[in-house]
Amino acid sequence: MTENPEQVTVVVADDQSAVREGLVLLLGTVPGIAVTGEAEDGEAAVEIVAAKNPQVVLMDLNMPRCGGVEATRRIRASHPQTQVVVLTTYSDDESIIGALQAGALGYLTKDATRAEIGRAVLAAAAGQAVLDPEVQQRLLSAAVRAPAAPSAAGGADPADTDLTPRESEVLRLIAAGKSNREIARALFVSEATVKTHVNRIFAKTGSRDRTQAMRYAYTHGYAEPQLPVTAGLRGAPRRAPCRSAARASSAGAGSRRWSIRRTRPRRPAGVPPTGRREPAGPEYSYRTGSPHAPTTPAAPSGW
Repeated sequence: MTENPEQVTVVVADDQSAVREGLVLLLGTVPGIAVTGEAEDGEAAVEIVAAKNPQVVLMDLNMPRCGGVEATRRIRASHPQTQVVVLTTYSDDESIIGALQAGALGYLTKDATRAEIGRAVLAAAAGQAVLDPEVQQRLLSAAVRAPAAPSAAGGADPADTDLTPRESEVLRLIAAGKSNREIARALFVSEATVKTHVNRIFAKTGSRDRTQAMRYAYTHGYAEPQLPVTAGLRGAPRRAPCRSAARASSAGAGSRRWSIRRTRPRRPAGVPPTGRREPAGPEYSYRTGSPHAPTTPAAPSGW
């Protein structure tokens, strides 16, 4: 973590060690950026900022002890010269607005590329805001949406159950019966990211498990149930059993098999049984299926 006076100093805050170390390595390859510290939660991020005085903090939101929103608020209050760029899996209205109100200058999702993360960090150090395109769309939708008056019953706003495009995609894959590992491979993300999306989907849809989430996907148009062709419904087409189909497709096979059985030689009258089945000889016809009488060698002349 060498520091150059011309480089932008950054502290990475993320509770997942693999993600945090990966971000440190990634930022180390971006020209003009130097990582000066790592934090495993929001509390540690506040302490490292006080000790290192970095220009930018790359902040996760969902962390133990102190979350990213609260850590951003405390950092901006005590160190206004330090800018905060949020890098998280959440892109819902509550997370976005909460982070921006706390003082974050940038907001990216973890689908961002190396170039996008580096550009956001450099822009934040220059006092410029950088928002993920999906985040911008969410903010525009929230701006044009009329504010709802608080209800007397204190119920949840129906807009809170809106799923992001990525969450909708994950929900469709859940409805298709995919596991977290299969979803991660399909979307080219980590299983931890998929688990975060799944937890957010459960919270927004009020589902306790994947079965309820699948039911929600079917009833709200995120997926369409596929009925099997051989379902026990009246009028549903049924496939013929394999044995019947094979028998029907080979009408002449029975007679041919019978011919093969009939080519087995018979024991002539007067010959005692040998105790074993005699193999079919070359004098018996396989083509016609009719046995020929065995040929008895002629007695020598003069007998």
